[in-house]
Amino acid sequence: MQHNTLLIEIGTEELPPKALKGLSEAFTNAIQQLLSEAQFSFSAIKPFASARRLAVQVVDLTAEQADSLVEKRGPAVAAAFASDGTPSKAAEAWARSNGIEVNQAERLVTDKGEWLLYKATVPGQPLATVLPELVQQALKQLPIAKPMRWGNSDAQFIRPVHTITMLYGDQLIAGEVLGIESGTQLQGHRFHCPAGVHLSHANDYEKTLYGAHVVADFSRRRELIVTAINQLASKLGGHVEHDSALLDEVTALVEWPVALSARFDESFLEVPKEPLIVTMKDDQRYFPLQDNHGKLLPAFIFITNIDSKDPAQIIAGNEKVVRPRLADAQFFFNSDKKTSLVQRRDNLATVLFQKDLGSVQQKSDRIAQVAAAIAALIGSDAAIAERAGWLCKADLNSNMVSEFPETQGIMGMHYARHDGEPEGVAEAIYEHYLPRFSGDALPKTLAGAAVAIADKLDTLVGIFGIGMIPKGDRDPFALRRAAIGLLRIIVEKKLPLDLQQLVEISRASFGSLLTSTTVQNDVVEFLLGRFRAWYQEQNIDIDVIQAVLARRPTRPVDFDQRVHAVSAFRALPQADALAAANKRVSNILAKVQGAIPTAVNPALFSEPAETVLYDALKAASAVASAKLDNGNYSAALNELAALQAPVDAFFETVMVNAEDAAVRANRQALLGQLQQQFLQIADISLLTS
Repeated sequence: MQHNTLLIEIGTEELPPKALKGLSEAFTNAIQQLLSEAQFSFSAIKPFASARRLAVQVVDLTAEQADSLVEKRGPAVAAAFASDGTPSKAAEAWARSNGIEVNQAERLVTDKGEWLLYKATVPGQPLATVLPELVQQALKQLPIAKPMRWGNSDAQFIRPVHTITMLYGDQLIAGEVLGIESGTQLQGHRFHCPAGVHLSHANDYEKTLYGAHVVADFSRRRELIVTAINQLASKLGGHVEHDSALLDEVTALVEWPVALSARFDESFLEVPKEPLIVTMKDDQRYFPLQDNHGKLLPAFIFITNIDSKDPAQIIAGNEKVVRPRLADAQFFFNSDKKTSLVQRRDNLATVLFQKDLGSVQQKSDRIAQVAAAIAALIGSDAAIAERAGWLCKADLNSNMVSEFPETQGIMGMHYARHDGEPEGVAEAIYEHYLPRFSGDALPKTLAGAAVAIADKLDTLVGIFGIGMIPKGDRDPFALRRAAIGLLRIIVEKKLPLDLQQLVEISRASFGSLLTSTTVQNDVVEFLLGRFRAWYQEQNIDIDVIQAVLARRPTRPVDFDQRVHAVSAFRALPQADALAAANKRVSNILAKVQGAIPTAVNPALFSEPAETVLYDALKAASAVASAKLDNGNYSAALNELAALQAPVDAFFETVMVNAEDAAVRANRQALLGQLQQQFLQIADISLLTS
């Protein structure tokens, strides 16, 4: 069968840069899936994406679908024929629908009876016949929230489409997609090759476009940009901090990347670097330069989409554009310094946090109170934590934060230093927003951790306390993010905190504002539930998490230790047998009427396996208990793993529900002690093999 390379390209107006990478991945996945479902074979598929195109190159693609075997089951034989062998009307109708006579049907024999069966081999169709519809289906699957129409066409896409190319080897596949006929003319670079370029073979796609000043491969274009930035930054005596999102966006904006550098007035460096960086990155898509000590340099790198003969003009233009934006930041900073954070905090009395929970000023009062209590629990300076909590939201009504919301907390830190606040207060004001997103840094100081936990707790307890529990995807107060951040701080910094105690401290700070009588239990359960998503991201099996959740440990550090211990235990060769045995124990003890005996009397043993298990349990428990006292759950489970053989022998030779009531109760007590040893760590009966 013939194999060749297939090239599919959708040539468009400039695509949304922040969406380009996702669109390309979705288009590639859709084409791959649809070709596979259509019974075409291929060896690889490669995506291409730039500002004005989405494309895929399918390598070693068969020219035709594989033949498929069709099987259609008809009526049961018993119902398909009359007593004289005449076919029923239902059998004849079924046969006609398949283009055969009833007597041509095969028979399908199963243990449930015999049926008429139609079997046929359907020849595969040529690629050229099915591809246009397949491409249409792939485009319909793309994540496009607001498709648009253009011209007189009824076709809809994220941007107007100018060209469609479907080329198999050197053969054009005719067909219409989005109202446009397939052709071999590709769009070149908008300025360097406005007339476009002809593609003669699917294998030449990347090379042909490169000749038209288009680097079609998104990953290659990104690498070129990174290399150019690093080389230029090195020449300028600085470096550019990695920003994956900015790199992806800039890569999506250009087709022929050229890196240039420009400068700005050093007087702007009197402003803290963070707002300057924000305005350069977010407003202009520039790459700010910093020295080896993290100090901002009066220069930046930008990527242009044109290879200019006079780059000085482009540089001058970008310097002219950025100057007023930096001047705005400078003005805001100088203006803000005239008002202290304490004065700004007073203005927060008119800023609403939530109508039932009061103002942002009241929220910061609660944060201060709770942060001081937490600081005392973790060995930090309660006065520093309280002061930081009291001031932590004061920068929200500054000019700088109003213009650059990303700098909240950061500007609070700078303004606190300007006001002469202790350095610990300034640092904690910044750190209380951490972590801001998945994988973000945590507070470095204990005071910062205390304020961060207090802030997140206040939101969680307050919103739950007025009955606004998040449902489905709706989470307007970002409670899930707050919960994960709180847990990360406690676990990764190994803080000796208990969720029950924390929630109660926070609840008390609200006075009579809260209406829910179950807020403490609700918030703790919500927090424990966040462990599930967190650990699943770490590829820890769900049954391991459930085994620990069943014991409801409310100290996050303890919870984390148990999860990792059970995950390691699960890999032991004894784990499956002990999990099954614990399931059996749970089932037996669940049927016991009344209280399960706790004391075991060895004098009532009548089977050797009882004595062996009893002695082994005593020995393992003594060692495991010492490990548990030190929180070493892994070592404790390793000790208990030695019980597998005596447990298996017990169940093989001993009948637990003996006729003698005393013997039965004694055996139940022995199993109860076995179960309790494991339950000190997790319910391993929930582990699956």
